Amino acid sequence: MKHVFPVRVYYEDTDMGGIVYHANYLRYIERARSDWVRRLGNDQNAMRDAGIVWVVRKIEAEYLSTARFEDDLTVETEIMALSGARLTMAQVVRRGDIDVFRANVTAVCMNSAGKPVRLPAEIRALL
Repeated sequence: MKHVFPVRVYYEDTDMGGIVYHANYLRYIERARSDWVRRLGNDQNAMRDAGIVWVVRKIEAEYLSTARFEDDLTVETEIMALSGARLTMAQVVRRGDIDVFRANVTAVCMNSAGKPVRLPAEIRALL
């Protein structure tokens, strides 16, 4: 199951040269993941109220090309691996057919004490 999320590059996203500042790609992929889990029916506020939150454990990122002011981008998210306590996703930021940024993201669920916990069964069922 692939999730596609549109992103428009605004002036605030760029450096002085009009090129997307490198840290903003992390913002784009975070927005895409948040939108994806919300569309799956995962209520992150309810999870937090129950004492469980998603936490990014690891990101492997590659900057492949540049995106610029006013570019229309898409972020594609796909599950690579799912285990009892972690979820690994591949995320690609594209401008048309050109891969601009690629990341493998590993997320885990943690309890309010900051300890990793198994992904809740209802979340595993959504994935």
